[in-house]
Amino acid sequence: MKVTLSALDTFESSFTPLVVIELVQDVKEETKEWLKNRIIAKKKDGGAQLLFRPLLNKYEKETLENQNLYLVGASRLRLLLGAEAVGLVKECNDNTMRAFTYGTRHNFKGFDDDNDDFLTMAECQFIIKHELENLRARDEKMIPGYPQAKLYPGKSLLRRLLTSGIIIQVFPLHDNEALKKLEDSWYTRFTLKYQPVDSIRGYFGETIALYFGFLEYFTFALIPMAVIGLPYYMFVWEDYDKYVIFASFNLIWSTVILEVWKRGCANMTYRWGTLVMKRQFEEPRPGFHGVLGINSVTGREEPLYPSYKRQLRIYLVSLPFVCLCLYFSLYVMMIYFDMEAWALELHEDSGSEWTSVLLYVPSIIYAIVIEIMNRLYRYAAEFLTSWENHRLESAYQNHLVLKVLVFNFLNCFASLFYIAFVLRDMKLLRQSLATLLITSQILNQIVESLLPYWLQRKHHVQVKRKVQALKADIDATLYEQVVLEKEMGTYLGTFDDYLELFLQFGYVSLFSCVYPLAAAFAVLNNFTEVNSDALKMCRVFKRPFSEPSASIGVWQLAFETMSVISVVTNCALIGMSPQVNALFPESKVDLILIVVAAEHALLALKFILAFAIADKPRHIQIKLARLEFESLEALKQQVNRNSLEGGFFCRFLSVYFSAIKTLIK
Repeated sequence: MKVTLSALDTFESSFTPLVVIELVQDVKEETKEWLKNRIIAKKKDGGAQLLFRPLLNKYEKETLENQNLYLVGASRLRLLLGAEAVGLVKECNDNTMRAFTYGTRHNFKGFDDDNDDFLTMAECQFIIKHELENLRARDEKMIPGYPQAKLYPGKSLLRRLLTSGIIIQVFPLHDNEALKKLEDSWYTRFTLKYQPVDSIRGYFGETIALYFGFLEYFTFALIPMAVIGLPYYMFVWEDYDKYVIFASFNLIWSTVILEVWKRGCANMTYRWGTLVMKRQFEEPRPGFHGVLGINSVTGREEPLYPSYKRQLRIYLVSLPFVCLCLYFSLYVMMIYFDMEAWALELHEDSGSEWTSVLLYVPSIIYAIVIEIMNRLYRYAAEFLTSWENHRLESAYQNHLVLKVLVFNFLNCFASLFYIAFVLRDMKLLRQSLATLLITSQILNQIVESLLPYWLQRKHHVQVKRKVQALKADIDATLYEQVVLEKEMGTYLGTFDDYLELFLQFGYVSLFSCVYPLAAAFAVLNNFTEVNSDALKMCRVFKRPFSEPSASIGVWQLAFETMSVISVVTNCALIGMSPQVNALFPESKVDLILIVVAAEHALLALKFILAFAIADKPRHIQIKLARLEFESLEALKQQVNRNSLEGGFFCRFLSVYFSAIKTLIK
């Protein structure tokens, strides 16, 4: 018998809380009732069909604070139907990965009618988040109780409630028992071991698991560069011609590690099911707004927004703003060089040890200013990208990443390029590169992990004292957990973490022939970064919602672009070295031609390697092709049932099936 959403009961008095919604303290009663009704209403009536109750009952509200905390959950049947709706992929009994459907639920590994562990808690929270985000205004003109909070058809209710300040936050709850097990296998014991990536994925989801997998992989990939770079640093510091071998190895290394990562990533994401997850038609992102209409591709009702308006906002507002910020970054850079000249002049006049230390001060100040400017620009970029009103989350992320990468690249590396190719001061280049790299790593460790952890520990002690002083007969454990977690910082995603690795990759690869010790510092930083990032995920920030991912996305392209740029910079630096210039005392044209030829040869080698190393292992390609073949077989049978045999469509399918069979063989 087919089960439909309309058969579900949304009035269960007791359920496992998965998500918390915090409302503002003075919220109107009619607003609470309206929100509750929209959340528990049936899907056909525009609701989410979820379970909803306050954290505290009437008696507890009279004696305790935090009255406007509400718990959201769902019945097991609702979650299973939601898993089918969002397209979760699970492993079948025949070891293949297939999209879950409730009708074929007994064909999937681990499923049992009496087993509640088929869906992980992270997957359940992802389903609830998806349903809450897709609550959209229909006939309402305003939020009840708040006439100034206007609504129009298609507007995301959750987004409007958040921007109006009626909902303070929505966050998933931690599972303390599962979290403790994860911590014990992850970071509580400081030993050199592989990370439990599958366990991280089960608790936090694929996006965060991929980040930690990439961080671990990148750290181990840096070790050969660090080992080879140490003797170059110690024994042949000024012999730039000997760096040709080191730089060439660096450039091949940067290509190989990125291609091998693609293969490892494909293995992981196939095992997790996200590699075969159908995402051709993404739902509109929660922040997207427009007039409610019918999508011409999917036939679904959703907000529509003219693309020409978005393009006008991008080219007439966002682009000029980014250019202005880039100009300001260059202006600050020139101030830094004035400070360097002043410090050098002071040292030459006095020659004391104190002034020799002073030579590093401008670089340290500049590194701190760079970090501040990067963070301020990030907020502006987020505001602009949101204002551009992109329909899909992927489009939003791509535009945000592009804005931030362009600014961060110029802000962090412009001074190094200026020193290398305008001032041609290799000693100052080494000094600046070392100072920027080490200072940025120390600042990131303090700002991202140590300071938030210290503040969170202080708040944890305060909450425990408050709960222990309560006389009310309440579920103190749940109350303490919710109150503690609601005050934790919000994890804003892996963007900053990938950005930190991207800039680190730039410091290591762009100027490797000048400062080969950069890889060693990066390895040391990353070994502590793994544990500090794990600590902040488990104990500093609220639990983030799980997000399915099949790769590291646009960051793969960003790293590959950086590796191409590093070919040009290293070839140019080697060509500028005194030793190489001495080989061509009379004709600089010959030198330039040889450097350009070497650069083209290395680029060609990079692209040949990228082409030769397949993005997906052969066995993964075969499994994906077989799934595609079976899907088309099912489609062919459906076509036959509709009496379309012998038509053009069937002939097309026959040709396509033959191609798939050939690939499988």
